[in-house]
Amino acid sequence: MSVTPKPMETSEVRRTVKRARRAAHILAAISGEHRNEALLAAANALEARSPEILAANEKDCAAAAPAVERGELSRSMFARLRTTARGILEMAERVREVATLPDPLHRRLSAMELDDHLVLYKESCPLGVVGVVFESRPDVVPQIASLALKSGNAVCLKGGAEALATNEILVAIWRDALSAFPDIPADSVVLFHTREDVAEILTLHDDIDLIVPRGSNKFVRYVTEHSRIPVLGHGEGICHVYVHEDADLLKAFDITLDSKVQYPAACNALETLLVHTNIAPLFLPQMISQLRAAGVEVRGCPRTLALSLGQEVVPATEEDWSKEYSDLILSVKVVDGVNEAIEHINKYGSRHTESIVTESHDVAARFMEFVDAAGVFQNASTRFSDGFRYGLGAEVGISTGKLHARGPVGLEGLTTYKYKLFGEGQTVTSYSKGARTFKHRSLES
Repeated sequence: MSVTPKPMETSEVRRTVKRARRAAHILAAISGEHRNEALLAAANALEARSPEILAANEKDCAAAAPAVERGELSRSMFARLRTTARGILEMAERVREVATLPDPLHRRLSAMELDDHLVLYKESCPLGVVGVVFESRPDVVPQIASLALKSGNAVCLKGGAEALATNEILVAIWRDALSAFPDIPADSVVLFHTREDVAEILTLHDDIDLIVPRGSNKFVRYVTEHSRIPVLGHGEGICHVYVHEDADLLKAFDITLDSKVQYPAACNALETLLVHTNIAPLFLPQMISQLRAAGVEVRGCPRTLALSLGQEVVPATEEDWSKEYSDLILSVKVVDGVNEAIEHINKYGSRHTESIVTESHDVAARFMEFVDAAGVFQNASTRFSDGFRYGLGAEVGISTGKLHARGPVGLEGLTTYKYKLFGEGQTVTSYSKGARTFKHRSLES
């Protein structure tokens, strides 16, 4: 592996975050048009400097390869680490997509006339400084940087050590692109390197407004337990597909394969397949055959094993139902109906994304109503749970919590609001003594 840089001194970490804080104050006042110009410049710079990104990524991959062989770095993590020329074009295109989105700032959310010449407005505004800690995937850097700039936030990034060189060149390119805009501070994007830096960042609740941890469930819990900063994120992505007894089999085959095989390392990839007992004898032998042909290891409950027709299926353990494989491994369970499927998902799922394959509107409605997850789909792959695919341009992360933002978090999740009250010298005393009364008349059209 590459040599890990020395951690910043505590004072340097604090100074860097303070600079990001000052940058956030400046960004909040910059026009949406100007922010878009900077985004397009950053997208162009990513494409123009693609060879530098590829060279840095190759360095990271070469350094990480021995760790994969030793079992210290998973193959799914290694797959997330690698980027290509096409991947860089996609990074740039997603930045441009963010630039085309409506400006999330200074939107009037409500207007209320409290009394004559006393009007209260509720308007959207940036959060301020967002800290994002992530693993492996270098494309996270331009995704988050673009969302932060578009929403007027500064961002403090900390990537995994395995992607050190790639993250450094991506941040350098971004900051260089911003240098063409003197009124946009380069410190609106800063990069940290070590776990010690993260430990220090978690104490800076006066300067960082939100932490987004993108990693293991253990890491997300660590961040939540060791910081007073609000945390937005998810730990595991234990996603399910439930095939109901009236499912269209062709849809069920395609959705299952896409959810598991298209990109098994993703947090929205399928980990457990649930199948109604009445359709299992027809569906499972063919499904297992297709999964095995795609290189998927199948782990099944006793009823799944009995229906495998001699195909290779590993007996599933209790631990399999709560396992995020992030690999070509799938657990399969036969259930007696939609209620058992819902019960299983709510017990073992991570409240990320769940899908049902059914032609029944009533069954789908019940599933969507009672499954507790940020995303609940009918007849669609779990892989659609993504900020870009939702039309958010990109995502800063996926939240499985229920406060502030839920599911793929885009621009809206990086904004809050403030109340602006315009008066002409009014005081509360006149209302408390009954000289005047409030109108509380909505001014919304």
